[in-house]
Amino acid sequence: MRKRAPSSSLSLRQNLWLIWKLAILLSFIFLVIALVRIQFYYDTFSSPRLSDWKDDVFQGNPRVAFMFLVRLDLPLDFLWQTFYENADAANYSIYIHSEPGFVFDQTTTRSSFFYARYLTNSIKVGWGQSSMIEAERLLLRAALENPANQRFVLLSDSCVPLYNFTYIYNYLMGSSRSFVDSFLDMKEGRYNPRMTSVIPMRKWRKGSQWIALVRSHAKIVAYDEVIFPVFKKLCKRRPPLDASKGKQNIKLQKQHNCIPDEHYVQTLLAMNDLEGELERRTVTYTSWIQSATNMETRSWHPVTYNYASANPQEIKRIKDINHVYYETEHRTEWCKSNAILFPCFLFARKFTRDGAMRLLTQGNFDASALLHDIHQIE
Repeated sequence: MRKRAPSSSLSLRQNLWLIWKLAILLSFIFLVIALVRIQFYYDTFSSPRLSDWKDDVFQGNPRVAFMFLVRLDLPLDFLWQTFYENADAANYSIYIHSEPGFVFDQTTTRSSFFYARYLTNSIKVGWGQSSMIEAERLLLRAALENPANQRFVLLSDSCVPLYNFTYIYNYLMGSSRSFVDSFLDMKEGRYNPRMTSVIPMRKWRKGSQWIALVRSHAKIVAYDEVIFPVFKKLCKRRPPLDASKGKQNIKLQKQHNCIPDEHYVQTLLAMNDLEGELERRTVTYTSWIQSATNMETRSWHPVTYNYASANPQEIKRIKDINHVYYETEHRTEWCKSNAILFPCFLFARKFTRDGAMRLLTQGNFDASALLHDIHQIE
């Protein structure tokens, strides 16, 4: 007589089989979800290229939109006054994002060029926060309302022009590409793995926030609804060291130290496969120096140019720069147009009022002092 298997053993095998079928079913469901997300990703980022914007065919005089992202006022307004005085008003527009409620009129600026140029929907901006890039997007949206604006330059309240208006206008209009400092970021651990489902590591970029965009790229940045929410949620500045927190600092310093404005535009354009339409460099010069705090942590800070350091020799050195080296990519970016070398930088920061005054007295906006013939740019 055969012995029957105990019912408990049979029940165990049935349960294991049910668990196995459930695991297969869940795996299939996850696979379907993954495929849907991949399809969504490609549908989302099949973004228009330069030739796809139907309303970008503008008949008329193209303008450069100068977009100032400032903390409050414009302390170097006297320098920009001279810059705009000899410019054709049909060639430029001015937009200012300042503290909410701050107005630019005869009581707050010495230059009439800035009267009523401020955004009325400005927001409170914090350094190292997503509010910084939201302010940039507000500037772009305002500037995009004018179809004549074909180039969009982001500037700070400490920026100065290195050349006269005609030179800068022709330089920017002479290129069909945006100028965006962009390179691979492999060292600092700013990338948050939680971004992976939307932003893969291979598309993560870093660079200067001071950009100069063509109109189609400006639209992508201004109206992005996919990448910006990810940055707002997952790209946040690491809390600064606080001696009073003692050992808790160790835990805090393990957080991803993501500075949104140094990654957003670069990563967004890389996600849209637009790097082939960029000059991957900025036209705004910044000199960086590494310093240590009392907690012995080292960080990089921009050099401030005062009256002494804004000397003719230093300004000439900046204007003579014709290439930039990117260590993480072993890439040298030569600054050229139509195979002709040109100076890399049109603007520089950070300048004090004294430094800007010295720059003004050096005849920096004299067209005869230019180092290159801008008319060679086509």
